[in-house]
Amino acid sequence: MSPRRSWLAELKSGAIGTNVVALGFTSFFTDISSEMVTAALPAYAILHLGLSPLEFGTLDGIQRGAALLVGVAIAFGADRGRNHKRLALAGYSVSALCKLVLFLAAGTKGALSWILLVDRAGKGLRSPARDALIAGSSSPGVLATAFGVHRALDAAGALLGPLAAFALLSAAPQAFDAVFVVSLCSACIGLACLALFVREEPVPGRAKATLREAFGLFLAPRFRALVVVALLLALATVSESFLYVTHQRRTDFAGDSIPLLFSATAVAQLLLTMPAARLADRVGRGRVFLAGQLCLLATYATLLLPATGNGGALLLVLCLGAFMAATDGVLMAMTSAIIPAELRVSGLAIVMAAIGAGRLVASIAFGALWSARGSSFAVWAFGAAILCLLPFAWLVLGRRDTQKMSEHAPAA
Repeated sequence: MSPRRSWLAELKSGAIGTNVVALGFTSFFTDISSEMVTAALPAYAILHLGLSPLEFGTLDGIQRGAALLVGVAIAFGADRGRNHKRLALAGYSVSALCKLVLFLAAGTKGALSWILLVDRAGKGLRSPARDALIAGSSSPGVLATAFGVHRALDAAGALLGPLAAFALLSAAPQAFDAVFVVSLCSACIGLACLALFVREEPVPGRAKATLREAFGLFLAPRFRALVVVALLLALATVSESFLYVTHQRRTDFAGDSIPLLFSATAVAQLLLTMPAARLADRVGRGRVFLAGQLCLLATYATLLLPATGNGGALLLVLCLGAFMAATDGVLMAMTSAIIPAELRVSGLAIVMAAIGAGRLVASIAFGALWSARGSSFAVWAFGAAILCLLPFAWLVLGRRDTQKMSEHAPAA
């Protein structure tokens, strides 16, 4: 199948299944919900609750990474029972419920931390199962494109969520309860899309994967190397919340306008996701993924240049959007291509858990460096880490076309 065909042609031909679009709309509405909260979180935590950079870094790390670790064991259960849709439904339901609890109980640092922890546990449940459904609904030669279709709809939700939060907070400053209510409604719509329009995909191979085979994934050198690279690069990745707060602190950018930076980044990601995905299927997913890391390095550089107001903000969101477009879906396509179908959820969960653990540590470390030495020193340190890691990542991923990897984990 020619990679030069448009993604719409791939969809019509069946190379990209209708599940991909249905899951895309599920993520569209869910991302409106989650990004409303994420966009309001810096102002809510720092300006309303008065958290320090280190406290916010710990909170941000919990939100972005810690609870993904719980997904690995549960993901193996999904592979054993072949119930990917049910696991995705459970994860999306947990996240929707957390929006209700956030409205009812948020107001203290401790309550906010626990709610975000459970919400991210829901993400840890749903993301590997959702991505396994995407991979199972698509032909191997267009995996990056399939993930690109999903991530483009996801990015559209990420665009609208912060805009909705900004509009609500502009109309009624400090009305965070209104943000949480609208977020809950959008999460429920996304859950309905999943329940009504996504079908379980049959998994080829044996009836059930064994625990020994799941552990045997690490015996496959390419999978093991991919996990290590994902973990190390995640350790050097500053979350967008911290990047935006850093920009806001060094310029005269209004704190209440931080949600606009989330939306602007989503616009850049939305415009670049499909071109990056098509390029990845054509020239190699590893190469596009590494190009995305260079975009992250450029993002850090924008925070070290002299403050330039709106021009600096535009450069920041363009570089960050390009990083997201070239890495998230591409990495999941790379992972899906090198693991057996009967262990796909477990393999994806392991990679996501590695990224989650790395970003948890990264957020805490960035907050600690900021508190001790200032934001500029923290950005310099993380930029240096990316520079040191890129040669190793190139040796692992860039010298071979990772889209052609077909090595499966041997039986343990």
